[in-house]
Amino acid sequence: MDWTTPIDGYCERLDATFWAEPVNALTNAAFLVAAVVMAVRLRGARLPLAWALVGWLAATGIGSFLFHTFARPWAGMLDTLPILMFILTGLYGATRDFLGTPAWVAGLVTAGFFPFAAVTVPLFRLIPGLGDSAGYAPVPALMLIYAGLLWHRARGTARGLLLTAALLSTSIAFRALDEPLCGAFPLGTHFLWHLINAVMLAAMIEVYRRHMLRAAVL
Repeated sequence: MDWTTPIDGYCERLDATFWAEPVNALTNAAFLVAAVVMAVRLRGARLPLAWALVGWLAATGIGSFLFHTFARPWAGMLDTLPILMFILTGLYGATRDFLGTPAWVAGLVTAGFFPFAAVTVPLFRLIPGLGDSAGYAPVPALMLIYAGLLWHRARGTARGLLLTAALLSTSIAFRALDEPLCGAFPLGTHFLWHLINAVMLAAMIEVYRRHMLRAAVL
C-alpha cells in the first residue's frame, strides 16, 4: 500500500489540497469539545475506563481532522484506530460493569467483536444505500442487544444505550447519504456524522458514568 496516495472519498472534497474539506475538517472540533465536557463531568471520579474513553474521544477528533485535511491512507489509519479503540474499550466496560461479568469474560467478549463484525457487516451491506457505512452498523446492534439484557436490572442504563444507538444509527445514515446527495447538496452530509457522533460518544461515556455512580450507591 502507498500510504501517501490522495484519497477523495467525500462530497465536499474537490481536490487534493489541505483545506479541500473545511467543514468536514473543522467539525471535528466537536469531538474535542465533547471530550472536555466529559472530562469536567468526570472530575474527581475514580473511573479509569471512563477516562480512557475520554482520551479515545479526543483522539478521534484529532485523527479525523488529519484525515479530512491530509486525506492520505496514513491519516485514515489515525482516523479509524481511535474509533475502534473506543468501541473495544466501551464493549469491555459494558460487559464487565453493566453485565457484571469477570474481567476475563469481558476480555473474551471484546475479542469476539471481530468475528461478530465479520459475520454481520456483510448482512448490513445488503441494506440499499448503506455502502461502506455498513462497517459501523454492528455497533448500534450491540447497543440494542445490551439494552435488552439490561432492561429489567438497570433500566436507566438500558434507556441510555437505546438513546446512543438511535444517535449512532442517525449519524450512520448521514454518513451513507454523503455521496448519494452530493449532486443536490454539494457540501455533503458527512459533517453531520461528526457532530452527531461527538454527542453520541459523550453520551456513551455519560451512560457509563451514571451507571457506575448508581452502582456505588447501592
